[in-house]
Amino acid sequence: MTMALLSAHELRHRIGLGELSPTQVVEACLERIHQHDGVINAVVTRSETALDEARELERRVAAGEEPGLLHGLPVGIKDVTPVGGLRTTYGSPLYADHVPTEDALVVRRLRDAGAIILGKTNTPEFAAGGNTYNDLFGRTRNPWNTDLSAGGSTGGGAAALASGMVALAEGTDLGGSLRIPASFCGVVGLRPSPGLLPTYPSACLWDDLEVTGPMGRTAEDVALMLQAVCGPSPFSPKVQPAHGRDFLVSVLRGPAADTKVAYAPEIASLGIDPEVGAVCRAAAAELDGAGVAVEEVQLDLSYGFEPFLAFRGRWMVVQQYTRLDRLDELGPDLADNVRYGLTVTTEQLGAAELARGRIWEEFRRLFQRFDLLLTPCMAVPPFPVEQSYPETIGGRAMKTYVDWFAPTFILSLTGLPVASVPCGLDPGGLPVGVQMVGPPFGEEAVLALAGRLQELRPIGHPPL
Repeated sequence: MTMALLSAHELRHRIGLGELSPTQVVEACLERIHQHDGVINAVVTRSETALDEARELERRVAAGEEPGLLHGLPVGIKDVTPVGGLRTTYGSPLYADHVPTEDALVVRRLRDAGAIILGKTNTPEFAAGGNTYNDLFGRTRNPWNTDLSAGGSTGGGAAALASGMVALAEGTDLGGSLRIPASFCGVVGLRPSPGLLPTYPSACLWDDLEVTGPMGRTAEDVALMLQAVCGPSPFSPKVQPAHGRDFLVSVLRGPAADTKVAYAPEIASLGIDPEVGAVCRAAAAELDGAGVAVEEVQLDLSYGFEPFLAFRGRWMVVQQYTRLDRLDELGPDLADNVRYGLTVTTEQLGAAELARGRIWEEFRRLFQRFDLLLTPCMAVPPFPVEQSYPETIGGRAMKTYVDWFAPTFILSLTGLPVASVPCGLDPGGLPVGVQMVGPPFGEEAVLALAGRLQELRPIGHPPL
């Protein structure tokens, strides 16, 4: 296996032993970018200083400095997250030449842990979309089949990971933006509990709908990155304690012997592609056969559909508030989302709050019987990259253009930790992801079960 496709956990181990150097790892990832990114289009702005930073890390450690948790690991940063001195466009022509002067909080913490920022990864304009394309950089393609979508909105990060261009990726998740591309590209994406990794800067510091989170090729990689970047910050009012938590140890130990998992084959009442559903059901059965008690349950959360759209509309207005007089300069997808948000009424938001409370109560009762929920991540396999979204689910026409990712966005309403984990390949050789939902403060349990499932059902790497 090429060095660039080793897990971040393994790369960090070998760097620690002196078998690999940060410079070698960065060079291997840059070579993968050179080989494959001309087609995949995942890394849209490359750092010109990555190799210099790797050499500086080596010099400092040789001089006696203690290496950080992510020492020497190349990371891709989503192009909506500011990186000081590196072009950050938000996928928008309005910011085509924008270069921030300061790092976002997550970037600062990555650097402090010894990570090397390799570049910015592609995203829809202001991360508004489940397929990664924009007018600045074009479309990101799926490494497993470059005719297909990598998902969105952290599609560039997921595609870069799957193809070995980075060891870790940072992203954001409003309605599934870490989980959709993780499922399509066969990697692990974790939507952490709001506040565990504070988002700063942010247009809405009190936001609990969009979160910043980690993505990696394995559950161990995600745990390693989360350990390095979690914790409260004086810059953010939304915080969650992280003291005493050890995500990596939880993955390495695996799920507790008495873990009970509920498997819900469909939570949005929209149907599911039968081949996708079959892979997820087989993964649940394999977990059950491996000592994790799995019981199928029926869980209908479809009443969260309209509430999420109302919250999402409000979120779009908040995020674009300073640009409301420039809507005609935004892309049509983003502008339409903002215009919808401007029509959302107080009555709709009131109803949405009540529905969100009802969903929370359903999960509170569920976690009295079970430790985690398992459910398919996507209702459809990856679709042609030229399409903005799929038109059918399991052969049934969709009612709206967002139906297809309802299984992820409804779960965003819970505020609970949710991961997408690869659980197999469909008959066409494409990855299928399953979502794991944990209880409050349950990232450890989610990542432990994710690690076990990856051991049981490895999917390998894209046939590039």
